[in-house]
Amino acid sequence: MNLIKYKNWYFLFSALLILPGLFFLFYSGLKPSIDFTGGSETEFEILKAKKTISAKDIQDIIQNKVSVNTVRLTSPNTFVVRTQPISNAEKTTLLSHIKVKYPSVSEKSFETIGATIGSETEANALKAVVIASIAITLYIAFAFRKVSNPVASWKYGVAAVIALLHDVLLVVGVFAILGYFFHVEIDSLFITALLTVMGFSVHDTIVVFDRIRENLKKDARLPFELIVNNSMLETLNRSLNTSVTVVLVLFMLLLFGGASTQWFIVALLVGVVSGTYSSIFNASPLLVLWYEFDKKRQKKIKI
Repeated sequence: MNLIKYKNWYFLFSALLILPGLFFLFYSGLKPSIDFTGGSETEFEILKAKKTISAKDIQDIIQNKVSVNTVRLTSPNTFVVRTQPISNAEKTTLLSHIKVKYPSVSEKSFETIGATIGSETEANALKAVVIASIAITLYIAFAFRKVSNPVASWKYGVAAVIALLHDVLLVVGVFAILGYFFHVEIDSLFITALLTVMGFSVHDTIVVFDRIRENLKKDARLPFELIVNNSMLETLNRSLNTSVTVVLVLFMLLLFGGASTQWFIVALLVGVVSGTYSSIFNASPLLVLWYEFDKKRQKKIKI
């Protein structure tokens, strides 16, 4: 089976997946939680309610009482109200306004994060992604230093990082779409998910690259495209089996886990599926594309 022959289609498919998310990312951006913006978040449940209460019902009650940023329904009759930083006394006043109409209000959690801490979290998240990408490139370049022909070892690292950036952009794009249509917010767990996805993506990519390295040592006389294609086929079952088991576990967690980790698991699910695809159908074909480009350039120089 010649998988490499369709490399341009793989890249086109990846572009079609990423572009809608990028559009919404630039159009509306992500919806940051108080982890990044700072503020107070009060979660409460209305007990013994005779009907299903909407977020708008709560918004109408408190909108003229406190400076409310958002009111979010997390489960039936359970709400999260985000405001500017408020004290415990102000939070008690907030709940008392709701109790006028719904007497049985049970507070579940309350937290306040300063704007300075939120800015630091955002900066640290960006640093983590950048430093991880640089470290991965350097490590792979070092690990593949003995197979620098016909493709330089550092190009393996760059190809791996491009594949993981594909996964990061896809996850971020999906959450930009979810934020626009469903007001889904990103928090510090989202950054944890991104870094986990990066690690998973590189892990899968290195498996394929390592097989390329072994096959180059066995018979370097074969065309590079054929060596890469054979390596992809040899590792395909292993990569798919590993990913399917991870996806099944995450899917069970999504079904039976708590609401607090719901979007964290969604980010992991999208990232794991994307990471499996990009490791096989983006990273290795990128090496071949780079090899063909270098080959054409050398021919022109000779002419």
